[in-house]
Amino acid sequence: MSSSKGSRKQRPSVFAKGPLEIPSPTEADLPKDDEKDFDFWDMYQELDTLPLPYRMINKLVNLLFDYSWEVIEEREALREIEKNRILPTTYPPGAEIQDDISKQSTCVKMELSPSGDYAAFLLQGAGDIWLEVYKLPKETWLKEVEHPQFTLNPKKKTKQLQLSTPDSALTESVETNLRPSLSPYAIQDLNICFKTDLKLSPPVYVMKIKPPKPIAGTTFKSPLEIFSKVEDYCGLGSGQNHYIKDVQWEQHMEIFNASYKKYLEGEWEEEPLSTATFHFFTNSISPIPVDAKSPPGAACILGIRWTGSHNFSLYSLNKNLKDKTDCENVWPCAAPITVSQISSSSSYLVLACEDGVLILWDLAQGFLFGVIALPEGCFCQSIHFLRFFLVHEGRNVYPEVQVKYEMMCVVLCTDASLHLVTASRTTGPTSKVLVERSKKYPEETICTVASVPALPGMVLIFSRNQSVSLMDVAKSEIICAFAAPVQPVEAMPWKPLFVVSPHHPYFLLHGVHPNDNATPTVDAKVTTDSVFCFNFDDYPLLKDISKNCTISQKDLECNQAFPQVLPLEKRCEQFLQKSFQKVARTQMKGRDQWAQLRKYSLVLQKENLKK
Repeated sequence: MSSSKGSRKQRPSVFAKGPLEIPSPTEADLPKDDEKDFDFWDMYQELDTLPLPYRMINKLVNLLFDYSWEVIEEREALREIEKNRILPTTYPPGAEIQDDISKQSTCVKMELSPSGDYAAFLLQGAGDIWLEVYKLPKETWLKEVEHPQFTLNPKKKTKQLQLSTPDSALTESVETNLRPSLSPYAIQDLNICFKTDLKLSPPVYVMKIKPPKPIAGTTFKSPLEIFSKVEDYCGLGSGQNHYIKDVQWEQHMEIFNASYKKYLEGEWEEEPLSTATFHFFTNSISPIPVDAKSPPGAACILGIRWTGSHNFSLYSLNKNLKDKTDCENVWPCAAPITVSQISSSSSYLVLACEDGVLILWDLAQGFLFGVIALPEGCFCQSIHFLRFFLVHEGRNVYPEVQVKYEMMCVVLCTDASLHLVTASRTTGPTSKVLVERSKKYPEETICTVASVPALPGMVLIFSRNQSVSLMDVAKSEIICAFAAPVQPVEAMPWKPLFVVSPHHPYFLLHGVHPNDNATPTVDAKVTTDSVFCFNFDDYPLLKDISKNCTISQKDLECNQAFPQVLPLEKRCEQFLQKSFQKVARTQMKGRDQWAQLRKYSLVLQKENLKK
């Protein structure tokens, strides 16, 4: 191997000079040569003389060996520590107590009636699902809270309340907060509440509703037998009392399987349990026989639909324990019902089917507004009712008196399009597209919408890009937008959490806000959950709409452009006046035509005389 200092001789010694000699023991006898004649020899000189690829392989092997040796040493050290570790004494359990979760009932959904008189619980357990309805003794509870009767529970150990001086201030604060809702007697017994149980009357069980059974072959031998064994018409249309035999069902299934064989091949997932959507109605629908009258505003009917069912079943809430839980009436639909929504006043109901058809009902009168189909390819995702409004002099206003037989709702479809659906008893349902699906800007796709009762004809639109805007449905225009720090855009899809006040001009929106107090060294991205309040009165554009959102009945009576908001007597009077005016115009038109005929006859008569 050559170098700049000349050729090197490969010898085992580190320092070499000429032939190997044994130096003399005296320093004077040492040869005096220049350092440039000496060469430095590496003890690994022989390995470095290998070609470059082999030297690299050798170094990698040595590195791997060193790393493996370190791992071996660490494991050996851990093994020694584990050997020297002293474990604590372990005791086995004295007994085993099993709790079978499959036998427990889980509340899936809960709904209260508008007046708080009834409560319905959708329960699930042991592979079954059902709905239980209870009547709440609201008036009795108010009396029992006003005049509480406390009973000591001997099985429950209560801790005696011993208040120190600072804690007595807490009790005083609690008394102050409870004072508006409790009588002086209840406040005097406040300390008893901490160590006794308040006795309240239990809710009254009304009924238990299970999903409809699968339709099977009939056991009846003739239609006459069906009429003789079915006591009344309740449940008519549910498909249970039919005259279809098992052979007919089997033939029907064979034809179906043969027609759709290619779609039925392969593995099928197990269908989940059917769930229920239910609504309380405060209006007594005429087709349902109600034995006992309910007080005004109290719920009297429960409407329920099961997943995948074509039927909307109606149950009377005025039942006794001995009464059957069969439904009193069934509204069958041509396709399975996917969405059902009732208005806040329980006056209107909309049923949306999976084929894109909407069925509109006037519950107060038991009247069907009509059926309307959404545009092709549009299927209902959610329904949001609007309070009926009018466009007067270019602005949206609410009539001072509630208008009947007029319904408005906004329908959000699965393709993110938005539609305005209106219905009247005289004109029938109509549909209008408010927002089409944004193909050019997918980030502006609508997530959900919400009506704004404080602003006539306005809805809040929540988009995927976490923007919130206010739309005027009468003009299909965006009025303004609201900005609030929300979750990071990467956390998609956005599911906004909000609430709109039904009586006041504001709405609340949940979001996150950067924490300015966080130190950058700890975490520069620390955020805090917040609830943001948007008050419409704080914005000049919306304040004017909120303050002037109603129109008096007198102004409407003077304006004949809105006959649907007038009372019945006034509408009849206007109808008679229009009829009289029409008769007068017809008479005048008849006289004019008669005069023209006479004139024409005179002309013809003169011509005949000339001949």
